[in-house]
Amino acid sequence: MNTILVEGISVYAYHGCLEEEGRIGCNYLVDVTMETDFSEAAKSDDLNQTIDYVTVYNIVRAQMTIRSKLIEHAGQRIVDELKATLKGLQKLSVKVTKLNPPMNGNVEKVSIVIEWKM
Repeated sequence: MNTILVEGISVYAYHGCLEEEGRIGCNYLVDVTMETDFSEAAKSDDLNQTIDYVTVYNIVRAQMTIRSKLIEHAGQRIVDELKATLKGLQKLSVKVTKLNPPMNGNVEKVSIVIEWKM
């Protein structure tokens, strides 16, 4: 088994329980870790034998544009869409990080991680 990481996908989105979060938005980072067998791609140099990083990026961007109250919900949508779209996926981890969340305190970021295994 091999691992592909697409890390630090930076998006500006409008998730959150507070009404102003839906208007103002904030910065998010999404990290995707995928286990698959890309040994044929490594031999053949053929993109069709592995997972296309651009597809992963586009799925994350599209799902993050859909407003959710919870980053848990946004993360689950990303997982579901990646599972439905990517061939050969054996294991998946999606981390969604909200930077500078509006809290009554100095908090740099909050994150959730959703893992799936075939």
